Amino acid sequence: MTDMDARNARPQSSHDDRSAGEPPPVLLYDGVCGFCNGAVQTVLRLDPRGGMQFAALQSDYAAAIIARHPFLAGVDSVVFVDNPGQPSETVFVRSAAALRTADYLGGPWRLLRMAGVIPAPVRDRLYDGFARIRYRVFGIHDTCPIPSPEVRARFRDM
Repeated sequence: MTDMDARNARPQSSHDDRSAGEPPPVLLYDGVCGFCNGAVQTVLRLDPRGGMQFAALQSDYAAAIIARHPFLAGVDSVVFVDNPGQPSETVFVRSAAALRTADYLGGPWRLLRMAGVIPAPVRDRLYDGFARIRYRVFGIHDTCPIPSPEVRARFRDM
């Protein structure tokens, strides 16, 4: 899958087919965004396998992923990374990343996959509209918050 395909892809279902040898997915997020940090806390609570890992977009870990996928330069979006560090590494951005995360969580969250029938440009326009106001509505942190000791190992940039 090319980078362009991954950006606009309808999220694939891999909730039940992740093999034991595959690395867990990584969610890159805006570490200073109040909404984004709250979303990460929600995913931590809901992750049925407790495997998803996280890294702030401002981290060295995210910089390495961005270097492998140049179209991510300057990205101001959530990024879902499947098979991080592997030859099959695939990234999903904006609404596709959000839908991919919902699919990963499974259960009732998988119902959000229905939004995948909406064309990606329309979904992304809505995503971008929300992203433009997220700091005003949910606040901004001066620095990336430090995760609690119980979950710190799931953060790749700690």
